[in-house]
Amino acid sequence: MARTPRAPWKRANPRKRAGKASKQLTPAQKSAAKARARRAGRRYPNLVDNMRMAAKKTSKARKSAKKRSAKKIRKRAEKKTAKSSRKRTASAREKDPRGGLTAAGRKAFARKQGAHLRPGVTRKESEMTPQEMRRKGSWAVRFYGRAKLPPLVDANGRPTRHALSAHAWGEPVPKTVAAARRIAAKGERLLARYRRAKAKV
Repeated sequence: MARTPRAPWKRANPRKRAGKASKQLTPAQKSAAKARARRAGRRYPNLVDNMRMAAKKTSKARKSAKKRSAKKIRKRAEKKTAKSSRKRTASAREKDPRGGLTAAGRKAFARKQGAHLRPGVTRKESEMTPQEMRRKGSWAVRFYGRAKLPPLVDANGRPTRHALSAHAWGEPVPKTVAAARRIAAKGERLLARYRRAKAKV
């Protein structure tokens, strides 16, 4: 058989039992307790009226704390989203969609890594200086002459960033290994021409 709970006035004050100081009702809570007593036909509020008002305060405090917590979480999420969006936008500005980096991208590399990147050489072979032959030849061999090439197209058949780099250097974007090797062979020829030109000096 379930025990009948004892009336609150017959129980010890739980705050005193826990070693905590008793809390007083605010003036607004006292007025609310008096109004509750009048509605019940009592001249003065009793313990139950006061307990109900104290419980409402706790409930309101909990709701307020929950609202504040939800607001903080929402603000943090918004900040995170905004930061992520700014990063994506900055990244989009730094990468040329046709391949290679934009001027802003080269500046970003200089800030982050101290690298002094320059635009790719797009001149015809006959118009290149020896230094431009060395730069373009070195790039072609490094990118497309390695033993194992990174993917040149993605799952949808679109060229990857690695393949698009060729556009930044005035070369056709390779979609096959054979096309990439042709660019590497051209790089070897340019380096050979550079070494010959250097030997003459």
